[in-house]
Amino acid sequence: MKKRKVMKISTKGRYGLRILLDIALYRVGDKPRMIREIASNQEISEKYISRLIIELRKAGFVRSVRGVNGGYTLTRKPEDISVLDVLETMEGPVAIVDCMNSSGEVCRRKSQCPTQRMWTEINQKIRSAFAAYTLKDLVELYISNGETVLDYCI
Repeated sequence: MKKRKVMKISTKGRYGLRILLDIALYRVGDKPRMIREIASNQEISEKYISRLIIELRKAGFVRSVRGVNGGYTLTRKPEDISVLDVLETMEGPVAIVDCMNSSGEVCRRKSQCPTQRMWTEINQKIRSAFAAYTLKDLVELYISNGETVLDYCI
């Protein structure tokens, strides 16, 4: 049986969320989370985290702390970071079909396209669903699943 292609979020988006979730879950006071700790806990290579964390820092989700006990901390409260914001930082605009992206390109068939309205509505519902979840929600889901953390504070 031929394997079908699926619409999916890449590892950049998924791992970007996991990195932020790890930082939120394991923060103890203002102690930064080291890449080595995130890598070990999330089972993601340090090299890949180092590449992804640059994008997260540039987008203003994390800040780096230098020094022996350095690492990364969140710059915003978990409730102020939406899944949509993270995914669009890591992946680009959420668009289920090319004519839905915000690149400014307009499909030449837009005015006569019978499916354009449907795609627009579906795309907006997907974006709204991602926007409805925050990092705080993910932390609470993690904890409600019985997972343990060292310390959690918001």
